[in-house]
Amino acid sequence: MTFTPGTHEFFDIGLFTGIPQHENFCRIDELVSSRAMAPSSNPRPWQEGDRVELVESFDFEGAASNTAQFIADTDTAAVLVLKDGVVRHESYYLTGGREVRWLSMSVAKSFTSALVGIAVQEGLIASIEEPISTYVRVEPGSAYDGVSIRSVLQMSSGARWHEDYSDPESDIARIGAACAGADGGLDNFIATMSRDLPPDTLCRYNSADTQVLTALLRSVTGQDLADYMHSRLVEPLGFTNPGAWLVDPQGVELGFGGLALTARDYARIGELYRNGGRVGDRQVVDANWVKASVTASAPHLQSGKVVVGGITTPEGYGYQWWLPPGEHGEFEAVGVYNQFVFVDPVAGVTIVKLSANHTYGTTEDEPENREGETTAFLHAVAHQFEVL
Repeated sequence: MTFTPGTHEFFDIGLFTGIPQHENFCRIDELVSSRAMAPSSNPRPWQEGDRVELVESFDFEGAASNTAQFIADTDTAAVLVLKDGVVRHESYYLTGGREVRWLSMSVAKSFTSALVGIAVQEGLIASIEEPISTYVRVEPGSAYDGVSIRSVLQMSSGARWHEDYSDPESDIARIGAACAGADGGLDNFIATMSRDLPPDTLCRYNSADTQVLTALLRSVTGQDLADYMHSRLVEPLGFTNPGAWLVDPQGVELGFGGLALTARDYARIGELYRNGGRVGDRQVVDANWVKASVTASAPHLQSGKVVVGGITTPEGYGYQWWLPPGEHGEFEAVGVYNQFVFVDPVAGVTIVKLSANHTYGTTEDEPENREGETTAFLHAVAHQFEVL
């Protein structure tokens, strides 16, 4: 894949400062060093059905939120709804568009998790109960030394971490500096992190956990993350547009949040998991891996137990997938600035919402971040399309 050096680096675009980002997220691979991914050689365009307009309002915390106002307030770039694999709603705003790649932020984590599952089924990883340090260079006694791959997948490594986007001294700011080459880049950053808690005692959202999974994949496959994703996901899923992974100065992909795709291609990971890992007649990801990925399998992973920054969330956690409260086994990939791939398997619905909510991360609170409100919106849309 082609490597393109950027003119400046990831966290230099004013993230979490209130500066509008919709002019950046639509061309992030032009601004930040990246590795390109070609579209599939056998593209699978989505079938299109009759257009259905979105609900005019939805309930959030006992009050009605106006959909049009919510879309505008969160700097929405795209809303795409598939019902039973057929596009039934597609809208673009601001700098979004059908052919526009958009920065996924932590939606990328769910793609990285899928690639780990594929590496397991290919026998490149013997078991996720193995220590990740069997495959990845880390300093003795550091955060990931002796910690199982499963614990890392479940954001339960015990590594010291505070993911507060409003704090310039927090760990997420430090990994941002590593993206630009500080501390020897991302590989050295994860190799030297400190341990805080025993593994599997707390699910604490930690972008470095995903980055060490990126190092795992590069170690066991002998490939860059973008190359492995291209052959294992882009090709069989039939991506129709080019994509890109952002990289650090050493060429290491930001596996925790550096993927840029179109809305239609983001929908493919949701549909893949909605269909139990199958695309057509091909089992791309093992069905048992998919099921485990969207299951909160231990008490510390359950709804109301997962910690992000200084806040306990109402959602549970699987293998790099969020599990929102609901009656249908819903799951979602979520990225800061309100990037979402939401799946309601009972309703047969996958929804992509791409955004550049300029108030995101200026505090840790819902009125600025709008994640709870977005999930309420996605539930309402899924219910709307369930009855079609």
